[in-house]
Amino acid sequence: MTLLSYDSTFEGFLTAVFEVFEFKYLAPQIVKSHVLQQNIFADRIEVITDVSKSDRVIKKLNNQLESDGVRNLIYAFLSEKPGVEDVMFDVISYAVANKNSNVMKDFSNDSVLQISQLTKSVGREKHRMEAFIRFELLKDGIYFAKIDPDFDVLTLIINHFKNRYQDQKWLIYDLRRKYGVFYDLKNIEIVSLDLDLKLIESKSTEVFSNEEIEYQKLWWEYFDHTNIKERKNIKLHVQHVPKRYWKYLTEKKIF
Repeated sequence: MTLLSYDSTFEGFLTAVFEVFEFKYLAPQIVKSHVLQQNIFADRIEVITDVSKSDRVIKKLNNQLESDGVRNLIYAFLSEKPGVEDVMFDVISYAVANKNSNVMKDFSNDSVLQISQLTKSVGREKHRMEAFIRFELLKDGIYFAKIDPDFDVLTLIINHFKNRYQDQKWLIYDLRRKYGVFYDLKNIEIVSLDLDLKLIESKSTEVFSNEEIEYQKLWWEYFDHTNIKERKNIKLHVQHVPKRYWKYLTEKKIF
């Protein structure tokens, strides 16, 4: 077995794929660097991300699998499922061996089926983030939203919010993966921050504008007063708004 470690980026993974075929490694396994570091006895080849190599792989995949097939591979990668690299490499190898067909439509292949299932799961999480994210106005005039999705979908929702809030500066931050995207009315930037979560959760006026805090209180009171307790249907409510998304909703917070 040949172990190839990469830097956790999609481009890094594709670089590893390129080198597997370039150097004809036998029984390759591609893993993230931090995963392989947990096994100090493993022999490895460290792959240095090379965009020229990853671009060549993407171009070839686009020609054979079309844009939807490549999108499915990207979504599967963002699922962060342990061992997803093996599944993706199986599909890519299957595609290379069947140059005259789009293997992404062959659901009799177990790896192709797994990619399809992961794509659906990541897609659902993307749409739910777009629906349930709530921005809060900070004292410096930036609209801030914190998320903690099951999958790494932050980069997938950028265009949705850029198109919807073109006239506002906003920042969406993934608490689990410790990175965010910031829009400054012109450009999108990937950022890392040292957040004080206790200060954010406390709704401190040191962080949030007074107008934002008052707005949230008014909205919570409106929701509370218009909610008819006798007609409450928790089962139906949870079906449409799963509990793990309640933390994003102003009306679910306690003031």
